[in-house]
Amino acid sequence: MTTAMIANLEKLLGGARDGALLRYSLGNEHLKGGEFEQAALRLREAVERDAGHSAAWKLLGKALSEAARPAEALAAYEQGIIVADGKGDVQAAKEMSVFARRLQRQLQSTGD
Repeated sequence: MTTAMIANLEKLLGGARDGALLRYSLGNEHLKGGEFEQAALRLREAVERDAGHSAAWKLLGKALSEAARPAEALAAYEQGIIVADGKGDVQAAKEMSVFARRLQRQLQSTGD
């Protein structure tokens, strides 16, 4: 189902409905399918189109973390926390804070 969904969403790229939500949806589908680099690409495009999209920041952090890019994931979570706090999205900020702390510990333990 994910492959068919991705194909359908990709048909909308560059059209009138192209925007942060479309890129977020594509990133989410790629993430579900284990395509972490492609997910990160689409989610980065989503936050470029709408820097205030806290859910996209959260998924971007997850995609980068799954792609074994912990420093970039941490940066995404940190920006997402700022965005979520600014919007009053308390739950998203709390979740990203937990993920960010885990990555900080991981980076400290590996010396990165």
